[in-house]
Amino acid sequence: MILPFSSIRLILTKATILLVLGGCIAGPGIDVNLAGRRSDDAPPTGYAALVSEPFPVEAVDTARIDPAYLRREIDYVTAEPVGTIVVDTAARYLYLVEPGGRARRYGVGVGAEGMTWSGVARVGAKQEWPDWYPTREMIARRPDIVGMLSPLRSGRGIAGGKANPVGARGLYLWRDGKDTLYRIHGTLEPYTIGQAVSSGCIRMVDQDVIDLYARVAIGTKVVVLPAGPGTGGTETAGGPSDGMGEAG
Repeated sequence: MILPFSSIRLILTKATILLVLGGCIAGPGIDVNLAGRRSDDAPPTGYAALVSEPFPVEAVDTARIDPAYLRREIDYVTAEPVGTIVVDTAARYLYLVEPGGRARRYGVGVGAEGMTWSGVARVGAKQEWPDWYPTREMIARRPDIVGMLSPLRSGRGIAGGKANPVGARGLYLWRDGKDTLYRIHGTLEPYTIGQAVSSGCIRMVDQDVIDLYARVAIGTKVVVLPAGPGTGGTETAGGPSDGMGEAG
């Protein structure tokens, strides 16, 4: 007998809850919707052009992004407290933990091979339309960007705005009172979401990072999972320190 998907999801959801109650949860979170994901799911709304921003945010053509990586509310079982950000580097997802076994899930771009970062941090600062100050290491890798830089208050960089590679918002990740130089930020390349192409930072579609920015406060806990296999939980049914540093 073949069970309908709704029955399978209910059974596995109950099994997941029993694992959590028994202290057997694998990793910081279980996305109850992943196994039931279909690539032809209708994309959610929320990617229209934004005209209320200081700089224009263009509409995103959602047909060019796998619908799985578009923002949505999902069932999510985790031991992390409500309000925590969990980044599953392997799955290319960022979760904002919500009450009632739910989370807000966003697709992200992550660090290219050899440029990933993992660990536990806090949001040490937030900035709208931040300036970008590339580190010396990035300039060494990309000498072509030198001609794009201009003098700013904290050094040579690119002023916040339409041409800035870190997009509309920046969340600065700090650990042990020090800036890690890793960020969660927007991007000029929304169609790279779901890929490992950044310099180590977590990049988001501008509409998504604006949405996330409004929901988190300074001090928010951020858990970034390693990119290796088996580290992202279990899938079940259903530069200057005051600049942006590296741009992913």
